[in-house]
Amino acid sequence: MELTFWEIAQAVQATNDWKKWPNFEVVGVEFDSRKMKLGDLFVPLKGESDGHKFINGAIEKGAKATFWSWSEDLAPEGFPIIQVEDTLSAMQELAVYYVLKKAPSVIAITGSNGKTTTKDMTEAVLSEKFHTYKTQGNYNNDIGLPYTILQMPDNTEKLILEMGMDHAGEISFLSKLARPEVAAITMIGEAHVENLGSREGIAQTKMEIVAGLSLNGLLIVPENEPLLLPILKNVTQKVETFGLEKDADYTAETITLEKEKTIFRVKGLDSLFSIPVPGSYNVTNALIAIAIGRWYGLTEAEITRGLASFQLTKNRTEWLKSPEGIEILSDVYNANPTAMGLVLESFCQMPTTGNRVAVLGDMLELGPDEGEMHRSMSAFLNPSEISTVFVYGEVMKELYLELVGKYSPENLFYFTKEEKRELIDKLKTTLKANDMVVLKASNGMGLNQVVSELTS
Repeated sequence: MELTFWEIAQAVQATNDWKKWPNFEVVGVEFDSRKMKLGDLFVPLKGESDGHKFINGAIEKGAKATFWSWSEDLAPEGFPIIQVEDTLSAMQELAVYYVLKKAPSVIAITGSNGKTTTKDMTEAVLSEKFHTYKTQGNYNNDIGLPYTILQMPDNTEKLILEMGMDHAGEISFLSKLARPEVAAITMIGEAHVENLGSREGIAQTKMEIVAGLSLNGLLIVPENEPLLLPILKNVTQKVETFGLEKDADYTAETITLEKEKTIFRVKGLDSLFSIPVPGSYNVTNALIAIAIGRWYGLTEAEITRGLASFQLTKNRTEWLKSPEGIEILSDVYNANPTAMGLVLESFCQMPTTGNRVAVLGDMLELGPDEGEMHRSMSAFLNPSEISTVFVYGEVMKELYLELVGKYSPENLFYFTKEEKRELIDKLKTTLKANDMVVLKASNGMGLNQVVSELTS
């Protein structure tokens, strides 16, 4: 990081006499006192515990200065502070200043599903030609996004930012903060419909990503999303579409699905692309990365290399294997009906010499229609393709009741959230070598523990 103490104080309009301390270089920014490095600026955020209480620990770890919103009289004696009204707002203001100072091209990615995978693919593609940095983990909110900006290396040329949200207005805020040159919406699903009222509400909030988009920038959206059409009429930036429909600007013509990779061609391009993840839904994520790569002038060869070597963030469509030889498709980080249906469709196309088994947990934050949405998953479950179904969670009982009669009692099992141990034990006695199992649920259901037990 190339910032000085005085420079930071000016950028956030500090209200104290910060010039009474000599100017010095700040090497980084941290809000977790346990992660401080020598020379860092500490940002004491107010959460369950007020970060100001941990100032002494931050100093012991090497903090050189701190934002401060408590009374100046309560600050550590002789320690450089930058007095602000709100420490989170100050960190956000500093991120705005820093991204303008370093001036990387910012790529913003949002969507109800697939944004992390798309971020990973885009970073892998752009790194073939540029110095890149991307959102680490799921640091995609009003704390994580400015933190990501302040963590980027000094030589960053392309900054790929994931933007998440729970409520209206959040993506607009993040977009205005980051000021992207390229923005992409992966899909409009049902995630957070409980807070947003409808898929129309979700579409509106995802389109907030254009709030800070450069007037000469690029917006990439799914072709098959009618809810976006009326909103796109007000967009003045260039718009490109992607999808498996022939009318999309970027569409896959031929798709070959395998367990650990998917091979496809793109209309109008010569290359044969390969991604190390299964599923046609991941092809649509790759189409976004291809569009972004071409926007920045990468050759087909560079884009092909990037996609072939990208590393997927853990728990996103991850193939694993148990010691007994059971193949496990783990996709347990998040879930909504659209995404779960796509995963099940692809799972049914995977060749296997054993049985296919599905473990499906609650999809959270779906609002008053959650029962119907869970029941709708029955359309993707047929005994001839998926022989056994394990249903887990209070709302998933709706799907269980829908499947009674469609599946025989010895191939359909229901467990409450409190019966995770029983679920694991029954899975272990049911699954045999060469069987294939998919696990899908919202992160809050904790199916990652089930995956860990199966692979240990």
